[in-house]
Amino acid sequence: MQARAGSAAGAAALAATKQHPAAASSLFALFSLSLLLLRLLLRLRLAAFRDAALTLHLLARLRIRPVTLRLPGPHATTLRVWCPASPSGKPPLLLLHGFGGDAKWTWARNLAALSRSFHLYVPDLVFFGSHSRSASPLRSVAFQARCAADAMRLLGVGRYDVAGISYGGFVAYRMAAVEARESVARVVIMTSGVAATVQEMGELAAREEMAVEEALLPDSAAGLRRLVHRSMHRPPPWLPDFVLHDFIQLMFVDQRKERTELLRELLRSGAGIDPLPALTQKTLVLWGDKDQVFPVDLGYKLHRHLGKKSRLEIIKDAGHALQLEGADKVNSFIKSFFLDERNEPEFGTT
Repeated sequence: MQARAGSAAGAAALAATKQHPAAASSLFALFSLSLLLLRLLLRLRLAAFRDAALTLHLLARLRIRPVTLRLPGPHATTLRVWCPASPSGKPPLLLLHGFGGDAKWTWARNLAALSRSFHLYVPDLVFFGSHSRSASPLRSVAFQARCAADAMRLLGVGRYDVAGISYGGFVAYRMAAVEARESVARVVIMTSGVAATVQEMGELAAREEMAVEEALLPDSAAGLRRLVHRSMHRPPPWLPDFVLHDFIQLMFVDQRKERTELLRELLRSGAGIDPLPALTQKTLVLWGDKDQVFPVDLGYKLHRHLGKKSRLEIIKDAGHALQLEGADKVNSFIKSFFLDERNEPEFGTT
């Protein structure tokens, strides 16, 4: 009976694709993902299951699909960007992730809410994920900013807002200051130590009592559990080793060498601008009051550096993974800052 039901479903799908050829590729992609989800669930590969579920959610529910771009330059570089499948009149917003995951995992609790108000562009930064790669020897924040700016130009987006968290905050700041200064309208920086000096960055790294790549690119269940507890004020109560091992294989194995080099370059030169300029764009700074990676003092320091064109919002009982623990507040602040004109003159600290 199950075989007959499967055959009937397959025949129905084939008939639908013949009637609507334009939908064929999307239908088979969703069907393949559904089978993959079932196989992963049966094998208890929960992190991989979650990854496939996120992809299915983006494709089927949010109508956001991946586009892989070949960027200009002397070295072969590709960047995968998640963006809406059809045009809209919504304002464009570029979201930049940090070291803890790729675009899907970082913004998992934000994309649905923000996609209602914005035309989202969500890249996997170079050396993150299986599609964003480069033969370039460069590992600087400037290189990442240039790649993101080139991608937006190739997508035909001339003017846009940008929001970045942690490492993505460094990239967003650099784009607004240099590589995409004329294109970036407004900026949101979240829990990013962009205002820290090289000495302060070294001191923060020394607190880990281990190599920075071991702390931020863990290769063991114990190391990943430690990172989760450092990044979240309220970490999940149940983190079994088999799930952590699965996530490490999914997120921290591929291009590990290149990401280690990114981290070391970040510690050496930060955003790569000395002295750090104050942005000309209006900027919202978001921070968790329980951040153990970049202490909240760095949020106040960045706000002072940016001056009257910035606003600082401290979110209570949230750690470094602000976009996850304080998702509702982060989504609300982003929407009100970018969309609500009445909030324009109200800059300060909350």
